[in-house]
Order: sequence, then structure tokens, then C-alpha cells
Amino acid sequence: MAIVSNTVGYLDGDVLLEAFFAFDDALTGRRPAVLINHTWAGRDDFVAEKAKKIAALGYVAFAVDMYGKGVLGTTVEENAKLMQPFMDDRHSLAKRMQAALYAVKLLPWVDDSKVAAMGFCFGGLCALDLARTGASLKGVVSFHGLLGAPDNTQGNCIKAKVLVLHGHDDPMGPVEQVIAFEQEMTKAGVDWQLHTFGNTMHAFTNPVANNPDFGTVFQPDADRRSWLLMENFLTEIFA
Repeated sequence: MAIVSNTVGYLDGDVLLEAFFAFDDALTGRRPAVLINHTWAGRDDFVAEKAKKIAALGYVAFAVDMYGKGVLGTTVEENAKLMQPFMDDRHSLAKRMQAALYAVKLLPWVDDSKVAAMGFCFGGLCALDLARTGASLKGVVSFHGLLGAPDNTQGNCIKAKVLVLHGHDDPMGPVEQVIAFEQEMTKAGVDWQLHTFGNTMHAFTNPVANNPDFGTVFQPDADRRSWLLMENFLTEIFA
């Protein structure tokens, strides 16, 4: 195994974005690709490490950039300022995700008929919203993602299978939102799963998350279990 990684520029309109990609150079031929969507902080080392782990599974990993080349938040206030325009304009969010989908399909190692998307926190919402547009995806995975639906995708045919990995005690995903999401997916005829982890807050996959007052706490059991569920899901959708 020889994991190769690098960055690649791509555009959404006139905005220059920079993805981080990784793949196993010991494998030959085209292979499935997984878009990896970052938290509200931006395309940082957290998703780069996840990309390398995805590459080790035999896929091309493509860590999406939602904010622009080199743009990262360093405080809660900066993160919120970066994320909020996309929460206010979900059409722009979907457009930026579609730019990433187009870019990953151009990579020479990618089987462009087999693409999935995953994401963490804000990135979970990004992956779900790309599926909601009706994009040709095999599946999407949301880790402690925001679940609220946009108001411009009702009636779209969602082609992707959906896996949501959720903390029961996540203050950013209250029970009412979870139920609404389940109803949304069921009404749309989606092949969906939602796995809820008990005694688990938001950001449960992030080892540095330790702010119970804010609702973000690392939970190693949920982290491990959720990754295994994702691995099985990817094996299924790419079969």
C-alpha cells in the first residue's frame, strides 16, 4: 500500500477552491470516489486524515473545499461566519457541492459511475444536500450532520442511498429534526438508514471535541462504530 496525496484546484464560478485528494498508488485501474465534506471550520487536517483512511480502503478520497483556497476558521465566531451564508442560501451550497462532484469525476483514477459523498457536522448537511439535488451518487453518509431540509429540493428524485450517523444527545439535531428528516426521506422513497448512538453529543468523531456546554464531545465508541457502519455501507453501494 502506498497512499499518495496532493491538492487540486477547481472552480465554482469565479471562486477558486482547493481540494485535498488521496488514493492508493499500489492499485491499478479506476475505482470509486468518495467526496469528504468538512466541518464549519473548513478543509483542515481533520478531513485530510479521513481522506487518507478512505484511500486505504481502496477508494479515491476527495476532501471538498466549500470556502475557498486557504480559507479556514480558527474560532467559533469565524466558523459561524464562514458557514452561515451557505445555511442562508442552500442553492449556493448545492451549486458548490456540484462543482466538487464535477471536479472529482475528472481525476484519472476515478470510476465516475461510482461516487459517494460523506461529511461531518456542516459537511454532513453538504453531503445530504447534494443527494437532495438528485445528483448521480451511489450513496451519502452524514456523521453528526445537520439534518434540516432546504426549501428548494422538494419533489426531486433522490438517487443516492442514505446513511445518517447521529448522537442521541446532539443539541444541533433535536428529536423533532430527526423525525422530520425520517419523514422527508420516507416520502421521497429513499433507501435510508439512521443509526443513533446513546449518550453521544455532537462532533463525536473529533478527538479534540471537549465542550459539553456547547454540545460537542468526542465519543470513542460512537466514532469507532460509526466508521465501521460507513465501511459496510460503502462496500454495499459500490458492489
